[in-house]
Amino acid sequence: MNELRPVRPGEELDVDALQPWIERRLGLGGPIRVEQFPSGHSNLTYLLHVGDRELVLRRPPMGAHVRSGHDMSREYRILHGLHPVWPKTPVPVAFCEEESIIGAPFYLMTRVDGTILRGSSPAPGAGTMGGICRSFVSTLAEIHAIDVDAAGLASLGRPEGYVRRQVEGWARRWRGASIDPEPSIDATIEWLDIHQPTESGTTLVHNDFKLDNLVLDPSDLERVRAVLDWEMATLGDPLMDLGSSLAYWAQPGDPPALTAIAGGPTTAAGALTRSEIVDRYATETGRDVGDIVFYYTFGLFRLAVIAQQIYYRYHEGFTKDERFARFGVGARMLGDNAQQVILSREV
Repeated sequence: MNELRPVRPGEELDVDALQPWIERRLGLGGPIRVEQFPSGHSNLTYLLHVGDRELVLRRPPMGAHVRSGHDMSREYRILHGLHPVWPKTPVPVAFCEEESIIGAPFYLMTRVDGTILRGSSPAPGAGTMGGICRSFVSTLAEIHAIDVDAAGLASLGRPEGYVRRQVEGWARRWRGASIDPEPSIDATIEWLDIHQPTESGTTLVHNDFKLDNLVLDPSDLERVRAVLDWEMATLGDPLMDLGSSLAYWAQPGDPPALTAIAGGPTTAAGALTRSEIVDRYATETGRDVGDIVFYYTFGLFRLAVIAQQIYYRYHEGFTKDERFARFGVGARMLGDNAQQVILSREV
């Protein structure tokens, strides 16, 4: 479910500075009560209670240095363009570039109430779970069919050469965050560099599409109300998006590293397997998915880099969040899993 918690130590907001800014910008007065959405590992997300109004605030994590992944103005612009043409997003409300308010740029958006299925969530019945999985694939296909010109997002990225830039860019990020040598990661980078397929086309890609980024209708869990976390969205090869989604999709029999990072209860009875996800996506979109092993391997590698970046922030003392203490081990295990996929040629 969409659980809220008290704000974690070290991640508090300066409410005394925030309150007058909100009053000036939105005309909302009165005290602010703050809760935190606890599950995210990247940008920080808070729920603000301002009188009888609820607003969601997004800001970069403490100690983050990856500007392209934590650009609040860019994420706000994406939502601002998307919502009028594809309403399965929160509504952006206001953007603040002044770091003096809370120590970083931030933006506000509406809260989309609903159910979020996380890895620890009780799984619905098998029939409902199957329907949720089908909606998951259909929603990804919808994103890949969005008219980016109508959304004003045609200049969002540089789609030509997208796959190569992604491989090279995430390899650089790995080198910038690595602490100890990891042979499985080095071997995966080499394999990805050699085996890049011809790009399958250009669409809007979400880049973090997983089950626990969907807000589901509590009265009909098979209906998607909204997709969250657009911070890494861009224009590029849609099969790279599919591969990243598969990396979050654990299934029965997977090693612990994959089940630990599953983006929801994807091992539950009735859930589709990764192969079934791929087949359904191919049917709904008509795309050739013959090179899916490459895209899935890249998704695992990318997750390993993200885990290592988070662990690096913890290792260097930029965050004291103890959840991050084992992310370095997780990165290494994901590298091992990527090597197993390369050898087996199976998703």
